[in-house]
Amino acid sequence: MDGKNRENVKPGLKVAVILKKDQRSGVKTEGVVKDLLTNSKFHPHGIKVRLEDGQVGRVCEILE
Repeated sequence: MDGKNRENVKPGLKVAVILKKDQRSGVKTEGVVKDLLTNSKFHPHGIKVRLEDGQVGRVCEILE
């Protein structure tokens, strides 16, 4: 599953996100979703989430 549709992303899921500082390099960071920050149902670059460790990024891949 990809993280572009809000219905696929839920708190507690393990995901890979791309942080703002890593957008150029495409480095992925893994973590567990704490909050969903994007309100729309779909976002072409991925739903923006806050991870449990406080980092914010866009979901590029759902790992669970």
